[in-house]
Amino acid sequence: VISVNGEREVLATESATPRSGNSLVTEFALHQNYPNPFNPETSIRFDLVENSLVTLTVYNVAGQEVATLVNGNLNAGSHTVNFDGANLTSGVYLYRLTAGEFTSTKKMVLMK
Repeated sequence: VISVNGEREVLATESATPRSGNSLVTEFALHQNYPNPFNPETSIRFDLVENSLVTLTVYNVAGQEVATLVNGNLNAGSHTVNFDGANLTSGVYLYRLTAGEFTSTKKMVLMK
């Protein structure tokens, strides 16, 4: 505020910088792991619109289950799970998220 005699006075300040961490989840989503290719650790991120019974499983290309990363109820929101492939051989792996009626599968590459 500037008064009639030219004096300035700050009443309040407000920041309008958007923050991605506070974003609203509007749909179920399984994101690409990062980094990809990885050695030996990677992160898998997924979004849940509502509280759900969630399974996140890793398979080899022969369809054999090699790891279960999540198996239980999770709250709505964004989630990140770390995966350590130190005990696996180099190659292509698939990871599948099932949450309620939503299912999605993505490919990742382990390079040692």
